[in-house]
Amino acid sequence: MNLQIIMWGIGVIEALVLSPVLPGIINKVKAFFAGRKGPSVFQLYYDIIKLMKKRAVRSTTAGALFTIAPMTALITSVLMLILLPFAGKASPLGFAGDILLFLYLGGLGRVLTVCGAMDTGSSFEGMGASRECQFAILTEGTFMAVAGALMLMTRSFSLGGMLNFITTSDYNRYGIILVLLAVAMFVVVLTECCRLPVDDPDTHLELTMIHEAMILDNSGDELGIIHYAASLKMWILLSVEAMMILPADMNPVILLLTETLTVLFGSILIGTIESVTARYRFLKVPQFLVGSTALAFIAMFLLSLLQIQGA
Repeated sequence: MNLQIIMWGIGVIEALVLSPVLPGIINKVKAFFAGRKGPSVFQLYYDIIKLMKKRAVRSTTAGALFTIAPMTALITSVLMLILLPFAGKASPLGFAGDILLFLYLGGLGRVLTVCGAMDTGSSFEGMGASRECQFAILTEGTFMAVAGALMLMTRSFSLGGMLNFITTSDYNRYGIILVLLAVAMFVVVLTECCRLPVDDPDTHLELTMIHEAMILDNSGDELGIIHYAASLKMWILLSVEAMMILPADMNPVILLLTETLTVLFGSILIGTIESVTARYRFLKVPQFLVGSTALAFIAMFLLSLLQIQGA
């Protein structure tokens, strides 16, 4: 077993173990801007452990979909994780076209979460599910546009080829394109992880909730699984962001460390954004997401010009 495969395995284990730190870092940054000490960065670990010791209380109107939705969200997130390349090494389970499986796994987790929310019969959860579906359509468009630009740049249809393409010498050629794609992808991270300015994870007003509205009826170990799956999804998406912009020709150990630090920096950036911005009105969110898709298409246009010029 060579060093790169070992580093890939460490990257997967690292994500599984450290992902709950990300919400803790975000809350710590927000507390810093507010002049408070704030909770520990390990607070989500404590909350998950406490929740896993409790039994879930289910509504009498909830059915099987409500029961299986939390575990499905976790399983799909884990499968998405093991498809990712780490430390410049493609996943042993990767294949040509695995980007489509990656996207569909994310969609499956969302669909089951939405169905589980609607299965409760709660009007608030149905409202949150409706908003989730509306914004998800636009977010997936941005994600697919970013993926299309990476495919055009790398001539590869696998995650390993798309995310392990950039070398140090490529920044002069693709620098502005990578910046545009990174900004568009970061909007995807904010939306998929239900962060400001799209959604406010700290709100207690049901009328303004999206993700939180869908899990109002969840409790106990099921709620703990949902919180862990959400933090793992954030780590996965920030990892994709990091792999897009980091050169893959670095030493595997240094590359994995740099990817980890970039993910942690991404959580600091999210906390900073949430400290200085307010949640957009729902009518403004589609414009925000369409704008990010436009950035990805501009990157594709510039990339096409570069390739025509090179030909």
